[in-house]
Amino acid sequence: MVLLAERLLKPLPADNQIETRHFLEAVSHLPPFFDCLRSPVFTPIKADISGNITKIKAKEIGLRFIQLFVQSTCDGEQDENHPNLICVNATKAYEMALKKYHGWIMQIFQAALYAAPYKTDFLKALSKGQNVTEEECLQKIRLFLMYTQMMAELNYKV
Repeated sequence: MVLLAERLLKPLPADNQIETRHFLEAVSHLPPFFDCLRSPVFTPIKADISGNITKIKAKEIGLRFIQLFVQSTCDGEQDENHPNLICVNATKAYEMALKKYHGWIMQIFQAALYAAPYKTDFLKALSKGQNVTEEECLQKIRLFLMYTQMMAELNYKV
């Protein structure tokens, strides 16, 4: 109960916004509270809250993977022997954003790399059929990265 009081019962800031990371850290202490009620009746409530916390965390982690992947692509990181393959970019992003959350699934990820498109095909797909150059597409990706970085600096306030 002390953890709940310390983490959840703080007054809202003047702008009534709560930083997502701090919110997730605080509410992660909520599910064990239902264990203290010592009744299986509360198990679905605990599971629902835990599931919602997991979903929010997964979306943040997924966004981080996308950011790292496209940043690596924009930075021109590539396999010197196969410069049109995006495996290097996807692997780097996976290792930095997702690997620590997975165990055996890494084997599936490595197999999925063989299905990854070529960089040129990936950029064309991102352009959604518009007639843009590779550099124009990369510039739009850079704008996306600037936007997501700005959101990160605002601490994902919701």
